[in-house]
Amino acid sequence: QPQLVESGGGLVQPGGSLRLSCAASEIPLNYYSVGWFRQAPGKEREKVSCISKSDITTIYPDSAKGRFAISRDNAKNTVYLEMSSLKPEDTAVYYCVLYPGVCDGLFEYRGQGTQVTVSS
Repeated sequence: QPQLVESGGGLVQPGGSLRLSCAASEIPLNYYSVGWFRQAPGKEREKVSCISKSDITTIYPDSAKGRFAISRDNAKNTVYLEMSSLKPEDTAVYYCVLYPGVCDGLFEYRGQGTQVTVSS
């Protein structure tokens, strides 16, 4: 069973930055489109970003455009979510998922998530 492991979360002050990583074992990430979701307590899951198999990147929430960026390093078999100018409303558990095709529809695998807390 392939595993996805997210890391890089933590406590950061408003205006700070974090880089989240999604690393995979037993599967090459460049065979998949890789997405990031987040879920805050009491809120619905929100799709944050995705990088397609052809490396087309998308940031979904308007609130994250211009602040978040997604990229992949095939040599490290890792996908990153760079987040800057963080706001308290970015606080959530962030997790990555793998799509066998495009950045849409059902995902095939997901990780356990990493907590991001933005607070002073």
